[in-house]
Amino acid sequence: MNPLLDFTGLPRFAQIKPEHIAPAIEQLLAENRALVARLLSDSAQPTWQNFVMSMEDANERVSRAWGPVGHLNAVMNSPELREAYNATLPVITQYYAELGQNLALFDKFKALRNSPEFAGLSAARKKIIENELRDFRLGGAELPDAQKARYLEIQERLAELSSRFSDNLLDATNDYTLVIENEKELSGLPEDVLQAAQEAAQAAGKSGWMFTLKAPSYGPVMQYADNRDLREKLYRASGTRASEFGKPEWDNTKLMDEIVQLRGEEARLLGFANFGELSLASKMANSPQQVVEFMRELAQRARPFAEKDLSELREFARTELGISDHSAEPVLSVVEGLRTGLQSWDVGYASEKLREQRYAFSEQEVKQYFPEDAVLPGMFKLVETLYGLKIKAANAPVWHDDVRFFDIRDDREQLVGQFYLDMYARNSKRGGAWMDDVITRRRLGTGIQTPVAYLNCNFSAPVGGKPAVFTHDEVITLFHEFGHGLHHLLTEVEDLGVSGINGVEWDAVELPSQFMENFCWEWDVVHGMTRHVETGEALPRALFDKMLAAKNFQSGLQTLRQIEFSLFDMLMHSAFEAGGGKSILQLLDEVRAEVAVLIPPAFHRFPHSFSHIFSGGYAAGYYSYKWAEVLSADAYSLFEENGVLNPDVGARFRSEILAVGGSRGAMQSFEAFRGREPDMDALLRHNGLL
Repeated sequence: MNPLLDFTGLPRFAQIKPEHIAPAIEQLLAENRALVARLLSDSAQPTWQNFVMSMEDANERVSRAWGPVGHLNAVMNSPELREAYNATLPVITQYYAELGQNLALFDKFKALRNSPEFAGLSAARKKIIENELRDFRLGGAELPDAQKARYLEIQERLAELSSRFSDNLLDATNDYTLVIENEKELSGLPEDVLQAAQEAAQAAGKSGWMFTLKAPSYGPVMQYADNRDLREKLYRASGTRASEFGKPEWDNTKLMDEIVQLRGEEARLLGFANFGELSLASKMANSPQQVVEFMRELAQRARPFAEKDLSELREFARTELGISDHSAEPVLSVVEGLRTGLQSWDVGYASEKLREQRYAFSEQEVKQYFPEDAVLPGMFKLVETLYGLKIKAANAPVWHDDVRFFDIRDDREQLVGQFYLDMYARNSKRGGAWMDDVITRRRLGTGIQTPVAYLNCNFSAPVGGKPAVFTHDEVITLFHEFGHGLHHLLTEVEDLGVSGINGVEWDAVELPSQFMENFCWEWDVVHGMTRHVETGEALPRALFDKMLAAKNFQSGLQTLRQIEFSLFDMLMHSAFEAGGGKSILQLLDEVRAEVAVLIPPAFHRFPHSFSHIFSGGYAAGYYSYKWAEVLSADAYSLFEENGVLNPDVGARFRSEILAVGGSRGAMQSFEAFRGREPDMDALLRHNGLL
């Protein structure tokens, strides 16, 4: 039996092969098209049971077959799998675009919306029907046939371009390695980083130390390497990935132009002025202008802090590190319009040295207190305390030996959800960290279907027989992704379309994830999840207090950086014409001139690796990180007022935010939890920007 067609349990990862993909998807799509034809030929009044449920069952089978394929393409990428994935992607894209354009199906949903049955449906089911009606309009159902055909072409081409963007970035990242044979060139690098680099070189059949552009290798070099030329080399290689500076077949320049141009055409076909408006039609924010104003207001509040951050860093680099002008292109400081000795590849290094001097600790010192086998149980204990749950290791078929699997049970030992945890970076895995759904909670004839999630990170694997150790930033990343996971896993909604993260406005989807990050700054949580990897001692309170004092170190610079990305994204999708005389890079330059205080060198090609918006789901939606951070900071303030480990407040957060999924608007859920509308001040206070 084709393992992709087995829906009796968890995916059978060990058996899934590239040759299974096309036959499974083709069979399911043929069955679904036959079902749609039957449903449309039925002249009876459509009901939830005979119409919506039938469609839901059929489409869930497609997503449960295609989901593991997309997941494996992201975490175990190979030439054979990539080829099979990319060959089937247009078929899947065409199917969903066809559904979205089917006027007869749209009419069936409208008939159900106008039927006597609608009034008696649950709030969740009403929301699903309203969302479907909205999505038919956004999917081109009301377009004339000629425009429907063009819309379909656009969807297929966008899917192909996004996949190629991602593949190009992965290939360009994997292609670069730098082998250093003289240990003197590596001064400043921590012992565990050197050990990992040495093991990487040995695995590649080379002597010395091998560095790559993957985060666990690249990040420590930029932060700790005393060798300025080494930092510059890696910075240039990273900053020019998938651009005209590398292999022509991996250059994302033309792909980006075409993606933006096609998104604009799609929006205009559907009657929107631009793609930003189309994107926001299903989000909390009302208009691109509202988002731009929100970002500019936040930039105004953060700018004085960012200017102070940069001024202090430049002075420190000059007086303490002797960093003067380098032969390469200098960074232009917008603060004073002066050229400065501090280069982009110096910023991480100088910042770490300044932090060490100011707060008398280093990230590397802290990292030794966060081994994986202390962090995970500590994070699980927090969730168990807040929500009355138990998390235990369990068994399931996995795609790689490093992957672990867990059950979440309630206080009566009933299974609530399950998740896979894939923590470490490897060549076959795309960068970053993300959560994805495997199975979504819903009520079936046999009972409740247990939700299952993937949690993926790109941390350093264990070296030298010791457990993996995480930086505090990596701990925050882990908590962030687990917050997404809990949003999916702790839903109590029983209808697929609004269960878990389904149906949640995209600019609210980061609320539960960013909310979880706050606990990484609470002594009552942190001290219980630490153990020095050598001595076994818990994190000293004095060191934690230093971390806390440094929490908002350079938060002005970090906030402006996020605003730069968000503003660039929204303006590119609302006030920019691809191929209209101004390039994407020129637009980014204009945004930086307006909001940034730290400008990268001219060779840097940030957009070429901005996968969030070119191959992820964040196009005209990157602002949602900051938007949702306002919500999450304000939600967390209720815990601060009542005790951060208060199970009563935890139960309320679970029931009003996590449990309801997309069954009601995110603002309604927030107000039900907080008792009022959100306030930006909590975010500014948390970031030290008041």
